[in-house]
Amino acid sequence: MTIKRVLSGMRPSGKLHLGHFHGVLENWLKLQKEHECFFFVADWHALTTEYNNPSAIQENIKEMVIDWLSVGILGTDLKSVPNSTIFLQSAIKEHAELHLLLSMITPLSWLERNPTYKEQVDEVKDKDLHTYGFLGYPVLQTADIIIYKANMVPVGIDQAPHLELSREITRRFNFLYGETFPEPQTLLTETPKLLGTDGRKMSKSYNNAIFLSDPPDVIEKKLLPMFTDPARQRRTDKGNPEVCPVYFLHKIYSIPETITWVEQGCKTAGIGCIECKKSLIPSIVKKLEPIQKKRAEIVKNPDIVNEALNKGNKKALKIAQETMTGVRKALKLQ
Repeated sequence: MTIKRVLSGMRPSGKLHLGHFHGVLENWLKLQKEHECFFFVADWHALTTEYNNPSAIQENIKEMVIDWLSVGILGTDLKSVPNSTIFLQSAIKEHAELHLLLSMITPLSWLERNPTYKEQVDEVKDKDLHTYGFLGYPVLQTADIIIYKANMVPVGIDQAPHLELSREITRRFNFLYGETFPEPQTLLTETPKLLGTDGRKMSKSYNNAIFLSDPPDVIEKKLLPMFTDPARQRRTDKGNPEVCPVYFLHKIYSIPETITWVEQGCKTAGIGCIECKKSLIPSIVKKLEPIQKKRAEIVKNPDIVNEALNKGNKKALKIAQETMTGVRKALKLQ
């Protein structure tokens, strides 16, 4: 099997929840076993929407990286996956230089047609997103990717248009200045839409998330009032488990016998929603137990986070510097 270079990043939003684990981290764990992986903390990207309130970013970085390490990014002993690297975007200033150079050749119309830009500007009313940073974030995103000459970028189907824009920018650069970068390939990944406790997509902003670091009593407190099938108004009402967020979690965390019991019990009104929820709680707690044990070890020794990032920053910097030497030559800047 040919080893390929994979790059992916996350904005630092603090502690991560089950949606992050199943939507991103679970896939990272698979990829780092098969490919050379670079996973970065996208702290500059966080400023595109939080530029007026950056005070929480440093704490959010720490909490997010702790969760990365706790689930097994870099391996259970932080050394067993030598081809996996984590680093901080803002520590590699070459990202900013390449972003600047790419911005010189990126047509404004390409950025304005970005569907995410249009949607966010229309939908987000509590923040002023009419900034170049927000409009131009796909250019910075492109720099993040191609500066490491990544072959593949894992994205969900809804994010594929973003990567296609990066591919267009890369093709334009290569056309103008010669073949410098490989075109990053889309690695489509399944990103299950995990529903939160209120039936909407699990999100910190919706206050409906179960966090990887939540202790058992908190998990129980969040799960017991969780939304279920709206058709089950009374204990005797028959339900449809396929429309129930709790059943969706059962299918991820529970053993087959429990899933069958829940499915049949819901359809026949043989069990109530509280019984269904109470049978789910131990399964989630058991799944999170080793993650939380590792997290507790890291919290006691915060230098682990700094050491992992510093080591990754050095490796990323070396590659980025080599790339930028070639870029400057291509643009006749040296």
